[in-house]
Amino acid sequence: MAGVANPLVRMNAKAGLKRVWKYRWLYFLLIPGILYYIFFQAAPFAFFRILFQKYSPQMEMLGKQSPWLEPWYRNFEVFFTGKDFWMLTGNTLALALLNIGITFPFPIVLSLMLNEIRINRFKRSVQSVLYLPHFISWAILVSIVMMICGPAPTGAINTMLKAAGKSAIPMMESPEWFRPMYVIENIWKESGWGTIIYLAALSNCDPQLYEAAVIDGAGRWRQMIHVTLPAIRSTIVIMLILRMGSFLDSGFDQIYLMMNSLNRSVAQVFDTYVYEVGLCGLYKPAKDISTYSYAAAIGFTRSIVSTTLILITDRITKALGEEGLL
Repeated sequence: MAGVANPLVRMNAKAGLKRVWKYRWLYFLLIPGILYYIFFQAAPFAFFRILFQKYSPQMEMLGKQSPWLEPWYRNFEVFFTGKDFWMLTGNTLALALLNIGITFPFPIVLSLMLNEIRINRFKRSVQSVLYLPHFISWAILVSIVMMICGPAPTGAINTMLKAAGKSAIPMMESPEWFRPMYVIENIWKESGWGTIIYLAALSNCDPQLYEAAVIDGAGRWRQMIHVTLPAIRSTIVIMLILRMGSFLDSGFDQIYLMMNSLNRSVAQVFDTYVYEVGLCGLYKPAKDISTYSYAAAIGFTRSIVSTTLILITDRITKALGEEGLL
């Protein structure tokens, strides 16, 4: 059998190489993505040791090794016992739960609504309008929101309220308004784009299921509940598992552009904190540590939590009878 299997393996490998060569120009398109993951995802593991060092770029450039910390977990100790830990954890979890509870279901609801549109030309027009915000950078989108909701005289809403003799609404300055505005901006920018994968899943739904539901007397609402939603249930589960991997990723660009001295108490999250401590060096949590190593330790902690959440979510979905991701 081994003598038969080896030629078959060689034939399959040869056929695979021929296929790669035939579509070589398409495979070239993978190069930017591969390079991205090599340099920004895999290469940082070569510097894993800085988690346990007082890392100094100047010493490393001179060929000297940065000193090791005593104790080795000093960076983690400073982070978990620091005065900012609970504030950062609370703010990050609050935004993460809002993303899962509100932002995540919104594309699902939107795709169900789009699926009910029977005029194809109108449906395509609505989809194009919904997809457009995804291609706008956060810098431009937050600037647009500032022009609409910012303080007078630049903010349109507050300018009109002031002209009408009403009190201004501090939508972009007040801590109470930060999270609602964060959710609204996220929904506006990403909900339309998020419908693509659900609409693709709905396109594979058997039309005979709808016909059978109509024969059984099901209206539009019952068809949606008993036919449409089960058709995309596995897709929803997979997207939820993937979303849990970025559970603590609140969106650095958006938050940093929205954050100011007035709403910092609720806007400061792990992403912005790592940037300000690790790269900007705005403040140093302790004298005996390096801000580079400290920021790396926070990032590593986030990665561990995200991986754990993926595994837990995958295990729960399998226990509930759904097909997991791993």
